[in-house]
Amino acid sequence: QVQLVESGGGLVQAGGSLRLSCVASGNIVIFTSNTVNWFRQAPGNQRDLVATITSSGSTRYSDSVQGRFTISRDNSKNTVSLGMNSLKPEDTAVYTCNTYWQGMNYWGKGTLVTVSS
Repeated sequence: QVQLVESGGGLVQAGGSLRLSCVASGNIVIFTSNTVNWFRQAPGNQRDLVATITSSGSTRYSDSVQGRFTISRDNSKNTVSLGMNSLKPEDTAVYTCNTYWQGMNYWGKGTLVTVSS
């Protein structure tokens, strides 16, 4: 099993920046050897995939955040980060990290990002 804990959310004005972190504990190999995703869910909306980083460091982004968000990983610190720039009110959501291994999804509890206009 692996446990994921997100941090770094908060209240920021439109145009501002935040950096979210997802730190793993437990069976670290599950985290460092697999793809890690950031999802977000705004009130009343479905959970959407925002960014993905593979074990080799390849990245993908949703169209809505491409060019503004950057996902990165530091396996020496068991951490995957999400840098968010030029934030918009529509980026307001609970952001959650996720990894998947042997048929099981692992989720953190999320961190709330609120962007004021």
